[in-house]
Amino acid sequence: MNWFLTLFKKNKQEDTIPMKKFLIVGLGNIGSEYANTRHNIGFKVLDYIANQEGISFQTVKLGEVAELKIKGRTLLLLKPNTYMNLSGKAVKYWLEKENIEKENMLVITDDLNLAFGAIRIKTKGSDGGHNGLKNIQLLLNSTEYPRFRFGISDAFNKGQQVNYVLGEWDAKEKEKLKERLEISSEIVKSFALAGLNNTMNTYNGK
Repeated sequence: MNWFLTLFKKNKQEDTIPMKKFLIVGLGNIGSEYANTRHNIGFKVLDYIANQEGISFQTVKLGEVAELKIKGRTLLLLKPNTYMNLSGKAVKYWLEKENIEKENMLVITDDLNLAFGAIRIKTKGSDGGHNGLKNIQLLLNSTEYPRFRFGISDAFNKGQQVNYVLGEWDAKEKEKLKERLEISSEIVKSFALAGLNNTMNTYNGK
């Protein structure tokens, strides 16, 4: 029976090993009027994953959180309720509360400098003029954290940027959005399961 005792001890040890945690942050603005806007793609990706996995968001301090467990990993999906310009407040709070390292956080954001649906996953970088990233950088005092930029293009006239990013997807974008959301869901899971470098190699430019 020695083999059984060895296996039992091994299983008990595995049971006590904490699951590796990741914070997946989708940036956006709260309120139904913003739900389908380009600026809310971060929220939309997390909502898609939650619907896919049959999990739901709970209103908590500084946001809404859903927990997804896959293959020994725990993914906390966070939608800050601070509005875009104060996203860093929620990010900092949840990183510290859950004792998650910055390298295990992925921030999903819209990007005007990329064509619609284009994907750029990066290990670090500037805020690129994005107010959500700017506030995260300010409060974390760092630009070194993984981010997933989802292209929304820059198809707007001069002086219309705010109206464009806070506008809803056009008909052609809506047609392609589901396929892009499916890939985005794969990216989030790959980040936790395969790591950042493998995820960048697989999905950047896809």
